Order: sequence, then C-alpha cells, then structure tokens
Amino acid sequence: MPRESGVAAARDMERYICIHGHFYQPPRENPWLEEIEWQESAYPYHDWNERVTAECYLPNAASRILDGEGYISRLVSNYARMSFNFGPTLLAWMEKNDPATYRAIIESDREGRRRFSGHGPAIAQAYNHLIMPLANHRDRYSQVAWGIRDFEHRFGRKPEGMWLPETAVDLETLDIMAEQGLKFTILAPHQARRTRRIGTSGWKDVSGGVVDITRAYMVNLPSGGRINVFFFHGPIANAVSFQDILKNGDKFASTLLGAFPEKKEGPQLVHIATDGENYGHHHRFADMALAYALQKIEENKLAQLTCYGEFLEKNPPTHEAEIIEKTSWSCVHGVDRWWSDCRDTVGASNHPDWNQKWRTPLRNAFDFLRDNLAGKYEENAGRLLKDPWAARDGYIDVILDRSPGSVNRFFAQYAARGLNAEERATALKLLELQRHAMLMYTSCGWYFDEISRPEPVQVMQYAGRVVELARELFSDDTEEAFLKVLEQAKSNIPAQGDGRRVFENLVRPAMFRAQTGASLDEQRKTLSSLTESALTSIEKSFRSLFEGLYPPERTSAELGGPVPAAFDTMEKLVINMALHRTLRDFPLDAVKARALLDAATKWQVKLDAEGIGYDFKMTLEKNIRSFSASPDDIDTLKHLLAAVSLARELPFPVDLWKTQNIFWGMLTGVYPRFKQKAENNEPSAQEWVSAFIALGKELKIRVK
Repeated sequence: MPRESGVAAARDMERYICIHGHFYQPPRENPWLEEIEWQESAYPYHDWNERVTAECYLPNAASRILDGEGYISRLVSNYARMSFNFGPTLLAWMEKNDPATYRAIIESDREGRRRFSGHGPAIAQAYNHLIMPLANHRDRYSQVAWGIRDFEHRFGRKPEGMWLPETAVDLETLDIMAEQGLKFTILAPHQARRTRRIGTSGWKDVSGGVVDITRAYMVNLPSGGRINVFFFHGPIANAVSFQDILKNGDKFASTLLGAFPEKKEGPQLVHIATDGENYGHHHRFADMALAYALQKIEENKLAQLTCYGEFLEKNPPTHEAEIIEKTSWSCVHGVDRWWSDCRDTVGASNHPDWNQKWRTPLRNAFDFLRDNLAGKYEENAGRLLKDPWAARDGYIDVILDRSPGSVNRFFAQYAARGLNAEERATALKLLELQRHAMLMYTSCGWYFDEISRPEPVQVMQYAGRVVELARELFSDDTEEAFLKVLEQAKSNIPAQGDGRRVFENLVRPAMFRAQTGASLDEQRKTLSSLTESALTSIEKSFRSLFEGLYPPERTSAELGGPVPAAFDTMEKLVINMALHRTLRDFPLDAVKARALLDAATKWQVKLDAEGIGYDFKMTLEKNIRSFSASPDDIDTLKHLLAAVSLARELPFPVDLWKTQNIFWGMLTGVYPRFKQKAENNEPSAQEWVSAFIALGKELKIRVK
C-alpha cells in the first residue's frame, strides 16, 4: 500500500461517527382508562402514537437501501447502527399495541451489541420526560431509578448511559445518575462552560458552543463522583431538524465526514443528537437517507460507526468539562420554557400577541399538589410500607408487570408486615397517586403556546387523577385549593378563560367517561356507524342522480358551460365514497377504480387522499399476509399484482412499506420452493413464479 493511502487509512480508522436518535412521544393515555382515546388530528390513524410508529419507528427497523435503478437491494435496521433511546412510556404503549415494532427495536439493540464490541446502541431515558433541574430530589431519583429499571426489563441488560429530557441538566441530576451506576449522558454544545486536560490547571472557556465535540469529557461532581458527557455537533443536528440535509443520503454522509478537523491527531468522534422522529415522520423517507449515509460511510471505510459506550471504552476521557447548569437543548433561556413566559415556544409566530404567562401558575398548581400531599402519602404509606419512598422507587416493577406474582414479590420486599387485601389496595392507590404526581410534570405540558392545547390538558388530567386519589385516600379537599391556583393561568383564547375553566371543560369529561363507562372510542364507533349509514343512504340517492346528470354535465363543462355548485358537492361525495369502498374491496375492481379516478381528475374533485390511501394500504397488507400464510393460492397472488399495479398509478402515495416487508420475507422463505418446482417444469409453479416476479417488480423488489 502506498504510504499516503496507508496514512489516510490509519487516520480514517481513528475517525468515528455516531448518530443519536431520541425517539419519544408524550404519554397520551386517559389516566382513568389507561388507554389512548381516538385523536381526530391523527387521521386516518387512531392516534398519534400509531401514526408516528407507522411513519418512523417501524420504518427505521427495516429501512430501504436502493440500487441505481430504484429497486430495494437491502433492508437494514438503522437502530443497530446508531445510538438511540426510546421513551419508556412510548415503549410501554408499543409493547401492547404494536408488538412487532417493539420486538424489532429490542432485537436491534442485540444486533448492535454484536457490531459495537458488546456495547448496545440503546441507552435509557429519565422515565416520563420531566425537566430534571425543575424537579425535587425525590422525583429526580425516582425518574432515574425507573428509567434504569424499565430499560433492564426491556433490553435485558444494564444501561450504560441515559438521555436527559430536553438535555436539561444540572450537577445534582448528574450526581444522581452517577450514584445509580450510569456512565454518560449527551448534551448540546452550548451547555459546556469550560474544559481542560485532566491533571492540568488551565481551564479553557468554551461557552457559546465552541467546545471540541470530537471527544468525551469527564465531569467531576459535588459528591466526589464523576460522570462522562458528550457534547454533540450543533450545526449538523440543526440541519437535520430544520433544513433539507435528509433529502439526500450522499449529502448527509458528506456533511458528517466534513466535520472532522483536518489537523487534529488521534481519535476523533463526530456525533449528533436529534429527535428520532426526524427520520421518517418530520421528513418523509429520511430513514432511507440515514440508512444510505451509514452504509456509505461503513462500506467505504470512510470512518467507523460507533455508539457512545464503545467509543468511551476505546477512548477514555483525556479532558474534563464543567457544564452550565439549568440549561437545555431547546430553550435559549436555560429551562425557563418549562415554567415561565420566556417566549420560547412552538406556535408563537402564528400568534404574536399571545403570551405564556400561564406556565408559571400551571407549574405552581402542580407543585402545590405534590408538596401538599407528600406528607400525607408518607404518613399513610408508612403504616403499610417499610420505607414509603424506597417503595415508590421499586414500584416500577409493578408498573412493568401487574400480575399477581409481581405484586406479591413487591409486597414481600417492601411491606412493613403482612397486609390484608384492603391494605394492599390502599398501598397500591398511594403508589398510583405518586405515579401520577410525576406524570403531571411531563415536559410537553409547557412546550407550546396555549394552555388549552392537548399537551397541557394531558398533564392536567394526571393532576386530576392525583386529586381524585387524594380524596379517596385522605378524605382530602385539595381540589378547590388546586383549582384556585389554576385560575391564575390565563388562556390566550377568551372562550377558554383560565386553567380552572380548561380543567372543568376538558379534563372532567375524560374523568366522566371513565366513571360512566362511555369511553370516547365507543362514542366514536357509534357515531361513525350512524354517520356511515346516513352517508351511504345519501350517496345512493346522489349516485343515481349523479349517473344520470354526469354525461350531459360533463359535455357542458367540456364546451365551457357552467357546472352547478350542487353538482360539485354531489360528485365529491359520490366519488370519494365510491373510491373508499372500491379500494377496501378484494379482489379489486381495477376498472371501476380507474374510472372513478378519471372522473375525479376531469372534474377536479378533491380526494380524501389520506383516508383512501390508508384504506388501500390496509387492504393490501391484510391480503398479502393471507397470501403469505397460504402461498399456493395463485388467485390471491394475481389479485395482489393487479392491486399493487393500481397503487402505482394513484395520484397520491400509498404506503407499501409493510406489503414490501412481507414480500421480502417470502422472497427468502417461500420463493425458492416454487422456483425449484418451476425449474422442474411444473406449469402451475411456472405461472406462480412469473406472477411473483411481476409483483416484486411493482413493489420495486428485484426477484432473481
């Protein structure tokens, strides 16, 4: 090897790249039902967890690498080649509602451990995304303990690092993390104050984001302990979130590689941290740009992909750092966004006359609840549990597994004595009060611009559950005092009034639905059924009228004549409902579907693209799963071929992701058997192989 290329290769072997994704959704469950109710804004999905999972979390578990002709050449897990954390409350929802995605994420960590010298790419997260520097010591300790235990339960190992919500940090929080065995966390560059080489006395001021991000730093803590921190590359992270860097995998890879200092010797780490939802949800198909960039870097040996635990083992800190306390990655004022009118908010540009003065009384109301009830919890729980606060830390095991055996183990460890059934129920209610008293501090409650938005209402629901449990447990009249504090939180919308009115109008109905058994989903199903029936009846009447008037009205329009407004309304209803129905049917009537699409184009009918596309997606997935289970059914194969061919012609995208995945599995699991039969001149197998190859072509998967 020539000397110059050998030097370059050696230098590249000391160049490391790590991309961290913070994958998180705020908890959205009705606290009285422990279920997410239907969220209209997530249409056509049931709720935002379901929608973001389809658009981001699942695609990143099997992202596409395309060849030069746009065909899928590989399916790869991005999680296994990056660093990531998932919010524990999100994983709890996913484990129950989308177990396939959940299993893929857990397996990706195992795959990553094989890749990264035994260090898993997954790290833990403080449990329910509260802002740690604004929490009291007990809550911080429980958040770390619950985050660690949740991680161990899911990933089967101890976490090496922990993501701090909003990267909000102070020394007390780092001390608690170090005390519980965590090795590192990830911070924004502007959170560094000064650095120096370990063992020297000369500090370098790096405030303002000028810290060298290519190494790990040790932070000495007030307790005498220490923890390591990584400060990520701010400009590239910003470009991922707010610019178009993810439109092109080559550009993304080049940007990362261009961040290495040219003259620096020794190991160098270029790393970024962003919301994981950038890779598919905020930016469509960005998971593919990520997958391509990682493959290009790895296959061309341009740098080593790594995770933080592996890099830390290979390259222990040579420098120490001091942090700027009570700072975060998304508030230029530190952590003011989560308690004051600092003007850092989402939506402010749309409402420049609004303020966020409501943030302070909202937090004050929650602080009042927490502090007023802490003593009552301690007194009452102290009669039943050996150490009420240690029991709260251990209660995460019951949250993770509410089976009788798990509950028995909990009481065997924490009960002060043998408890009867009533005493056990009381103890569990006390612990549930504490669980909701932490959930009410979930950070999204203060993130946006208005107190009546869903996010503040959600955290007020948790507070409402605290109030209700306090009344049951202590005959406590905390509610009125709590609402008096909420009154000080003034809405920007006159009709909403203040926090008390928001609580009465938007929180109590959720409580009422649970108490009366009328959950929102059941109401929606009933209403949908009534609406569907009424619309079907209207559509039948309109359809006959439409079919009679369509030819002359079409001729008139083509000659430049006017089209009555009533006819516009009629055709929109008829064509959209007919398309919904046609694309839900299987086998598909492609001729009818094309005729409807042709009419929609010629009459400029606005289609319910999201809803129709979702219906078609679900039809395809249902039937390719059926075909996968019974692959000898060549008729289903032919019908799938016709349906996917039509999907490619539609004027709006149809999500073929799961359909492609199932086909990919059949390519390795089923296809070889039929291919062998076809080579043995079995006519039916030859027909099957021909149709299967054609279906692969429509799905952009080349079948050899």
